[in-house]
Amino acid sequence: MKSVYAYVREAWKNPWEGYVGELMWERLQKWRREPAVVRIERPTRIDRARALGYKAKKGIIVVRVRVRRGGRRATRPNKGRKTKNLMVNRKTPKKSLQWIAEERAARKYPNMEVLNSYWVGEDGKYKWFEVILVDRAHPAIASDEQLSWICNKRGRVFRGLTSAGRKSRGLRRKGRGAEKVRPSLRANLRK
Repeated sequence: MKSVYAYVREAWKNPWEGYVGELMWERLQKWRREPAVVRIERPTRIDRARALGYKAKKGIIVVRVRVRRGGRRATRPNKGRKTKNLMVNRKTPKKSLQWIAEERAARKYPNMEVLNSYWVGEDGKYKWFEVILVDRAHPAIASDEQLSWICNKRGRVFRGLTSAGRKSRGLRRKGRGAEKVRPSLRANLRK
């Protein structure tokens, strides 16, 4: 017999099909009108949130962040150079949109630490991520066996230590072909 979480997980595998797709259509219309960073009462994807460490307890909040899709928007220079050298197109950040979303959530809530995040929706213009934030000074967090480690951490997301940050830094790979990514690209350059 499958759990409720298993059914939710299965439905989110193809989010544009079935009941999730119908809900998504309505949700996105509402989310577009909201501010870029919104605190929400409970996670949209409870299975994913729980898998990433979310617990419905004091000291933990969930924030939905909207990030504009695509590369950087560069101003087009009007002085002489070849069109090819304008540096307008294909100017992409070295961070994923998910990492950028986590950073924006952390800036909005400076007393909280980013635990993790997950995708909840996208359209042609935006992507939405839900970020799990933990209050590192809360007694309920300090007494929690699984979460107390975060109490001594500061600015994990800005140092690329969250899951999305580690992925962008190339730390999912080990061994051959990934010799220059550890401990970091800059540190390895100085060796």
